[in-house]
Amino acid sequence: MTDGVEPILLSQEGAIARVTLNRPSRRNALDPAAWQLLRETFEKLAADRTVRVVVLTGAEGSFCAGSDLGGPKDDHPLERMRRLNNAAVAVHEFPKPLIARVDGPAVGAGANLALASDFVVASPAARFGEIFARRGLSVDFGGSWLLPRLVGLQQAKRLLMLPDVIDAEEARELGLVTWLKPAAELDEFVTELAGRLAALPPVAVAQSKALLNQGADQTLRQALDNEARAQAVNLATEDVPIAYRAFLDKVAEPQYTGRWAVR
Repeated sequence: MTDGVEPILLSQEGAIARVTLNRPSRRNALDPAAWQLLRETFEKLAADRTVRVVVLTGAEGSFCAGSDLGGPKDDHPLERMRRLNNAAVAVHEFPKPLIARVDGPAVGAGANLALASDFVVASPAARFGEIFARRGLSVDFGGSWLLPRLVGLQQAKRLLMLPDVIDAEEARELGLVTWLKPAAELDEFVTELAGRLAALPPVAVAQSKALLNQGADQTLRQALDNEARAQAVNLATEDVPIAYRAFLDKVAEPQYTGRWAVR
């Protein structure tokens, strides 16, 4: 607990978990203890078989203002970066579908936290900014790896070297936002999207997510070998025969278990 509040709130409804960044007095900027708690939360959710989808959002009109640069600094900068990097790994390598619900500013590490999600759903009030240079800092939370993959090298340099805050429409045009929705429709859309993802076979979805994340750094032959191994894993679950039966019987919404058929 920091500032007298729980900095990370966790709730669950059915197979959908919701992680809320909860430091509204700091626009949900996270201090070192909160980054560590975020890592622990994502590691817990990764291991929880009852959770199939996670929605990540911020409290009270902000997504995340990045790292809280205020407060005492009684440890080495590399130690603080280690905690931040551990949180980044837990989010980037999270094996289940992750939706960022962005309504308000997402800047600095907070922008890269949103962009590390599989889908970004934003309202017109959303703002994105790689503002590190304004603080005399270079990019972190995986932005140097992530941004060129999302927008290309030149646009990534533009976002980082000219640290402007861009609006939701420009972010969508650049490919940083998956869907832009009116504020009144944001929660309904996110809930429907999470429900659609939760209804899919969880092992197959996790495999496809991992293949896409790894594929950019591989040759075609390496990607094909990984796809073959992933299909072998899928065929060892109960979900493949469930999907086949649903296709043959014209079942619109089969109930996937995610369990192994081989024991």
